[in-house]
Amino acid sequence: MSYSVAVAGASGYAGGELLRLLAQHPEFEIRTVTGHSSAGRPLAESQPHLRSLAHLVLQPTDPAVLDGHDIVFFALPHGASGELTAQLNDVRLVVDCGADHRLTSADDWAQFYGGDYYEAWSYGVPELIVAERAPDGAVVHRRQREHLVGATRIAAPGCNASTVSMSLAPGIAAGVIEAGDIVSVLAVGPSGAGKAAKTHLLGAELMGTANPYAVGGSHRHIPEIKQALRGAGAAHEPSISFTPVLVPMSRGILATSTARIAPGTTAAEVRAAWETAYADEPFVHLLPEGSFPRTADALGANTCLIGLAVDEAAGRVVVVAALDNLAKGTAGAAIQSANIALGLPEPTGLPIDGVAP
Repeated sequence: MSYSVAVAGASGYAGGELLRLLAQHPEFEIRTVTGHSSAGRPLAESQPHLRSLAHLVLQPTDPAVLDGHDIVFFALPHGASGELTAQLNDVRLVVDCGADHRLTSADDWAQFYGGDYYEAWSYGVPELIVAERAPDGAVVHRRQREHLVGATRIAAPGCNASTVSMSLAPGIAAGVIEAGDIVSVLAVGPSGAGKAAKTHLLGAELMGTANPYAVGGSHRHIPEIKQALRGAGAAHEPSISFTPVLVPMSRGILATSTARIAPGTTAAEVRAAWETAYADEPFVHLLPEGSFPRTADALGANTCLIGLAVDEAAGRVVVVAALDNLAKGTAGAAIQSANIALGLPEPTGLPIDGVAP
């Protein structure tokens, strides 16, 4: 069976990555691409690397254009998709790569984003551990993928948020680390900020330097991380100091996260939590002890690579995670989640191998 697909926001970086991956998907047929100021222009003008889709022309991002497809992927700035998704009446599956449907708290949305709040959808990080209360009162750990089966509305994650959440959720769920003193510093590529022209994203401003931003607890992905760690079973309200740093690479995230080890927990027990969590995951790989990932190793792939060390002197675990912010961080997660929702094999159309050099 072939599913008809539309991509809204197809002229941007996230939209382009969606199209790159969707073009290789054996069950998806890209029929419609839309843009805003680029409507009426050939897709090839904004995405010249997508030669197999050069025949497509960007249409206006309008509900009437998007309705009637089996699947619609949104790759729009925050605040732009919520109003549009509410107007779709004849779409089997909608996947939003923006922030509009990620947060379960309207207060968090008001504080970090502002504007109209739209309901939270099924969260598109299949590997994320979710702690749930069984009828007998026992805590059962499941995976978010169970909540994606048969879903009709999915919120793809923020790339920084999913990187940190996947880094720490196994330790939170196993009770081997504490959630009250987490520190995460991320080296990130500027493609995560979108394609709009901004002075601080110019090559002349980025080359040869590293630039911190959203310092001091103001980054919009913080409530999303805390929401995920709460869901993983944090015994206390998570507290995270989160600092992203723009570095001169077009794509990629290298997240170094540290957390206090729970009293009485051994280094072997710490590592075992991550080994158990990701032993059977096709797209999240824990590297051998002593090995740590590079962003280059995940370039173009739908993989998250994790290295882990125990700093016994500091009493902390150090988790280093690398992924491609446009692939596994955004478009890959969206397609992976769509596969699950539709009952397709989860890895369909998604690359595990990166591109090197």
